[in-house]
Amino acid sequence: MEKRAEILSGKVFAKAIKEEVAEDVKKLKEEHGINPCLVVVRVGEDTASEVYVNSKVKTAEELGIISEHKHLSEETSQEDLLAVVEELNKRDDVDGILVQLPLPKQINEKVILEKINPEKDVDGFHPVNVGRLSQGQEALTPCTPAGVIDMLKRANIEISGKNAVVVGRSNIVGKPMAMLLLHENATVTICHSRTKDLAGVCSNADILVAAVGVTGIITDNHIKEGAIVVDVGMNRLTDIEEAKGFFGEDKLAKRLKTIEKRGSTLVGDVNQKAAMEKGSYFTPVPGGVGLLTVAMLMKNTIKAARMRRLK
Repeated sequence: MEKRAEILSGKVFAKAIKEEVAEDVKKLKEEHGINPCLVVVRVGEDTASEVYVNSKVKTAEELGIISEHKHLSEETSQEDLLAVVEELNKRDDVDGILVQLPLPKQINEKVILEKINPEKDVDGFHPVNVGRLSQGQEALTPCTPAGVIDMLKRANIEISGKNAVVVGRSNIVGKPMAMLLLHENATVTICHSRTKDLAGVCSNADILVAAVGVTGIITDNHIKEGAIVVDVGMNRLTDIEEAKGFFGEDKLAKRLKTIEKRGSTLVGDVNQKAAMEKGSYFTPVPGGVGLLTVAMLMKNTIKAARMRRLK
């Protein structure tokens, strides 16, 4: 079967979002004298966290948002981190607070996230924002699922009335993704590790969102002909034989070379070959949803500034 799915490029949509944020930053400064500020707190030396934080700080600066990076040592106590968060809560010039996860084992993530002022919770993880989202109130929403909705709308993909299936029930992606789709009038099903006949449920989806963190769990049998397939997974594929069934001919050679050179290649939860053959739209990994997350964080920072300072 020849390739026919249209690629939804995260790079293109992220660029559009960032351009709008930069314009909003300019208006806030000129019309209201507000300089939006984002503070990112990182604890320890996790390499991936360092990369993510640097990307967030750099993007904020590019868009005209004031950014601060507070890097605390691996030995930081929970009490010390709570004190840092409380200080940021009190600062009127700070609009967004983001504590980069994961945190060292001596710190309870739940306690820290609940300490953040909900009005400055640009990750959208605080129970108050989760509650507001569930009730359809204006809220700061987790960046990745919010980015998916934003992308679908910009691509003029109809959500209302569609059957949507979300594979994964995490607090970060799965649950808020389902809630946002519901708010757009989709009929939503959430699947997870105990779902019976996963392929049977998924194959009825007009919009299929995979966010479970299992390499290639979504295959040909899971995808309805013409479905919109959104891959939120982020995994490492190391097996060359498995890779041969994962990619179409246009991508295979390059991916095999990457595995040979680096020992792995970045993939999602969806078999790309199957999605390209059966789907109407597909978000690849890399190059898809992941690129939207930082852009939506910037959008949330501006939203937080407006909600808090222009009451």
